[in-house]
Amino acid sequence: MGGGSNMLLLNDIDRLVVHINTKGKEVLKKDKNHIWIKVAAGENWHEFVLWCLENNYGGVENLALIPGNVGTAPIQNIGAYGVEVKDVIVDVHTIEIATRKETIFSNSECKFGYRDSIFKNLQKGKYIITDVSFKLTTNNHIIHDNYGAIRSKLAEKRIKKHCIASVADAVISIRTEKLPDPKKIGNSGSFFKNPIISKSDFNKLKEKYPDIPNYSVNSNTELVKLAAGWLIDQCEFKGKRFGDAGVHKNQALVLVNYGNATGKEILDLAYKIQETVKQKFGVTLEMEVNLIS
Repeated sequence: MGGGSNMLLLNDIDRLVVHINTKGKEVLKKDKNHIWIKVAAGENWHEFVLWCLENNYGGVENLALIPGNVGTAPIQNIGAYGVEVKDVIVDVHTIEIATRKETIFSNSECKFGYRDSIFKNLQKGKYIITDVSFKLTTNNHIIHDNYGAIRSKLAEKRIKKHCIASVADAVISIRTEKLPDPKKIGNSGSFFKNPIISKSDFNKLKEKYPDIPNYSVNSNTELVKLAAGWLIDQCEFKGKRFGDAGVHKNQALVLVNYGNATGKEILDLAYKIQETVKQKFGVTLEMEVNLIS
């Protein structure tokens, strides 16, 4: 395990647990506009983002304050506000558990998808990630500020000159306002993926729900991404509590443990949400967290 932030324990674990806690950053090379850096898997992700900002390295600022470690970032292909970590990953260094052989996966070999990678499906549980290499910008940064929430936050702060630091500051403010601190209340972050449906199915939903939020899926005009949090909110789960298991009051995507809920009780709530959303919208919500039994 890395930071332990994207998992739901269904039972107590009575077996060996390996905690990846390696540290270190190594500059591999530089050119006029880019830098290549290899980072140890045990480095805290947000601290790595802050380090990049301090050094004016661009590419990860939209991913600020995402919990977890560097080594787990490619497994989930973490993403937020229009950016995914696959956009800056060069390769992923691993040890194959069965053979103890060191293997390097290139970006394409990682088979990244939406909150997905080869390490989460085809090769799940077969490799230990030891390091991740990134290619970041040092000049002429590409500023990803076209996400509505970021634009609104920058306007609220009266920031006119958008840079990687101001975007990161906006993202940190948004996430702090919307998401519960796992140190204060148990949660695994976003519990469900934003569902991707066909354009024809979306058009049918839009006729019935004109205000349904939607996003493009890269350049694919035949697919539409929906906001899972909005779907859950429309089913009136936001802020609801079922014993010690509940849905966060500020972000319906986040399931929370108010103290003594078991893993099974959290999972039962997730199943109930999935069933209700399916009945109301005909949309299947897929869980984002890893279920550990």
